[in-house]
Amino acid sequence: MPTRTAAQRREQERARYDAYLAQCPARQLLERIGDKWVSLVLNALADGPLRHGELNRIVAGVSQKMLTQTLRALERDGLVTRTVTPAVPVRVDYGLTALGRSLLPVVAAVKDWAETHIEEVHAARRAYDG
Repeated sequence: MPTRTAAQRREQERARYDAYLAQCPARQLLERIGDKWVSLVLNALADGPLRHGELNRIVAGVSQKMLTQTLRALERDGLVTRTVTPAVPVRVDYGLTALGRSLLPVVAAVKDWAETHIEEVHAARRAYDG
């Protein structure tokens, strides 16, 4: 096995996480955070923990099943916490973890950009289709 310098080892480590490469594990994460429901759920949790029903009302159009799947995936990825409070009925709250909060500025910026530029996109689509 050839000897490598520290710089070569660092470069090899960086190459392992090059999202342009098909086998890069970061692609799984990009796929997750690129999902529209993930973005909307993270944005909805920006102001603090919410219950499943509250999230369902805020994120219009998401089915209960899709919301549950999205929350489970976000919890698995360490972006959301699920807190169960024993009561009758049981209370379950979802909130952002520190890792989830670190992603929030990115997904909030994309949401804000979409809301700001949707008319321009619609105009471009009309021009393209016409």
